[in-house]
Amino acid sequence: MSFVTGQPKILLRLEGLCILLISLLFYSTSGFSWSLFGWLFLVPDIALLGYLFNPRVGAVAYNITHSLLIPLGLAAVGVILGVSLALSLATIWIAHIGFDRALGYGLKYGSGFTHTHLGRIGRDRYSEEM
Repeated sequence: MSFVTGQPKILLRLEGLCILLISLLFYSTSGFSWSLFGWLFLVPDIALLGYLFNPRVGAVAYNITHSLLIPLGLAAVGVILGVSLALSLATIWIAHIGFDRALGYGLKYGSGFTHTHLGRIGRDRYSEEM
């Protein structure tokens, strides 16, 4: 299995950092509750419990909660219907995804937690990048 390496990997991680920073900027200017942000920022990681079943279930659960598709849809609903809570939740969720991507935690493959679209994570990642 091959993974993204070199400059494309750096660019993808920088995109994640930008997603995080823009989300934080938007959140801070929107007047949303920072305590809500603190309580919910790590909620998408509950999907990691899927790995208790097996790597395939874990990857599906993780990818559902770490893809931008659902939170962007939630943000659209919040904007269209004027529901500030939906927009707040979506922004927190998007910030979490940006944070994870900036750290190199990409979308998962069913072959194992350490196999992501941004490369291997964990102790043995250096042996495959060399």
